[in-house]
Amino acid sequence: MNLRFTSLILLLLLASCGAVKKKTTYSEERKVSVSGTPKTGERINSTNPDHPTFEEPKSTLPKATEKAERIINTALTFSGVRYKYGGTTEKGMDCSGLLYVAFGEHDVPLPRVSHQMAEEGKRIRVEQVDKGDLLFFTTGRRNHKINHVGLVVEVDGDDIKFIHSTTSRGVIVSSLKEGYWNYAFVKAARIL
Repeated sequence: MNLRFTSLILLLLLASCGAVKKKTTYSEERKVSVSGTPKTGERINSTNPDHPTFEEPKSTLPKATEKAERIINTALTFSGVRYKYGGTTEKGMDCSGLLYVAFGEHDVPLPRVSHQMAEEGKRIRVEQVDKGDLLFFTTGRRNHKINHVGLVVEVDGDDIKFIHSTTSRGVIVSSLKEGYWNYAFVKAARIL
């Protein structure tokens, strides 16, 4: 009876997005090393000091890059939100919920589930990954179906940082260089 109960609990844990927890030992609490860019717009003088106006600076970035930056900034606002299977709010969210909300707020529709997101966009090689691209993972030991997704927030040489929601630590920024994520990586895709 005890073995059945233990097996049932283990099965439930493996069914979630990010099913297998990475065993980590950190001597100090990790901090997000990537932050959103400040809000655009500069205050300009107006004739009425009680009602200042703002002017959007002209961007030299391509439209896809601008949109990627806005989506990344939206996703980063959820840093530290706890994990909740099926969640899409500040009270809790899962990996696909985070991206569903971040892209959706900028009128880029995505499917709600990570393995369906993996069918969207154009598959790219990891060497071609840029900000705003999606990384897909398989974290289950038995099931080789894509069950985890992250959004690339920074590329520094061969170090790719991505934001995602994990069962153990909620919404965080991780590196593809970390052994667990490097091992679980399946593919990258460009949506924008």
